[in-house]
Amino acid sequence: MIRPACAGDLPAVGRIYDEILAREEARPVSYTNWQRGKYPTLDHARGALEAGTLWVAQEGEEIYGSFVLNGEQLPEYDAIPWAFPAERDQVAVIHTLVIRPGWAGRGKAREAVAFCEAEARRQGKSVLRLDTPETNTPAVVMYPRLGYRLAGSAPFFFQGFIHEVLNCYEKRL
Repeated sequence: MIRPACAGDLPAVGRIYDEILAREEARPVSYTNWQRGKYPTLDHARGALEAGTLWVAQEGEEIYGSFVLNGEQLPEYDAIPWAFPAERDQVAVIHTLVIRPGWAGRGKAREAVAFCEAEARRQGKSVLRLDTPETNTPAVVMYPRLGYRLAGSAPFFFQGFIHEVLNCYEKRL
């Protein structure tokens, strides 16, 4: 089940972030470029919760994933040659989609993306966009398989501390 997050979900979301960050720190090359204590943090999740844009994925009593779905496009998106132009209020954006490492390989990220598409349509959006580091091999493989078009890549100064090249994807809804 995927549902809007509530305040009681924040500790579970924080644990997912910690598990992913620990896995990233153990890799020779990071997929996400995220940094412990900088992004993602519980404060980021809390801000999304307060904005009503934080969602959690749950099976039984276990929260195994979360994401933010809103219309916030980073300033660097303006340099991307989007094939599906849309007014800003017609665009939904997926941010910080995370699945607990122990749940990897079960199709849960695909389910979360499908939910985002359905929710964005329900909200009347016409385009769904997202970005991911060009080094995030699982995401770079998954999104095109789900019908997302690589619109372009650009250097980003993410959260004011990570210089990276992000691939930007889009899908017409």
